[in-house]
Amino acid sequence: MTTLAVVSAGLGRPSSTRLLADRLAESAAQALGGDVAVETVELRDHAHALVDATLTGFPSGDFRAAVQAVTGADGVIAVTPVFNASYSGLFKAFFDVIERGELEGRPVLLGATGGTARHSLAIDFAMRPLFAYLRANAMPTAVFAASEDWGSADTALPDRIARAGAELAAAIGGRPAAAKADPYDEPVPFEDLLTGR
Repeated sequence: MTTLAVVSAGLGRPSSTRLLADRLAESAAQALGGDVAVETVELRDHAHALVDATLTGFPSGDFRAAVQAVTGADGVIAVTPVFNASYSGLFKAFFDVIERGELEGRPVLLGATGGTARHSLAIDFAMRPLFAYLRANAMPTAVFAASEDWGSADTALPDRIARAGAELAAAIGGRPAAAKADPYDEPVPFEDLLTGR
C-alpha cells in the first residue's frame, strides 16, 4: 500500500489551504491508482503540542503520531497559507521539529494559498529552499491558489493540480512523469505542405 501524508497549515475552518491540500491528495491518489492510504495532518489541531515539541525537542502523544505519519510516508503534500510574503510560522515550526535527514529523498508536492496571485512566488523563494535544506525531492510543479481561483470557470487550477498530482505519483513510483505527446515529433514534410496533401 502506498502512503501519502498531507500537511495542511490552514488556520480557519473551513480553510482554502485544506481544500487545496485535499484536491492535491485526490489527484495524486488517482494518478497512483491501486491501494493508497492518505493521512492528513492539520497543524492547527497540534499547535500547542508543536510549541511544546519546539521547546523540548521531543514530540509526544498525538503530535508524535502526526510527525511519524509524515516521516514514514511514501510521499508528502505540504500546503501553507502565505502570510507576509512567506509560509506561515506554524508550517515552518512543524518542519523545524522533524529530525534532520527524515525527509531526505522523499517526494514532496508543494502548495500554497493566498489572497492574490502576487503571493505565488513564495513557493519558489521560501518553500523550495526549506525543502532543499531538508534534502526532500520537491516536485517541479507546485500549486498556488489565490482567492479568485476558487469558483471561477476559466482558471487553470484544475490542470495545475492534475499535473502536480501526476508528478508526485511518478516520483513515488520511481519513474519519470509521462510526457505529453510532442506535436513536432512527426512533422508534416514541407513538400506535403506546399502541395496541400
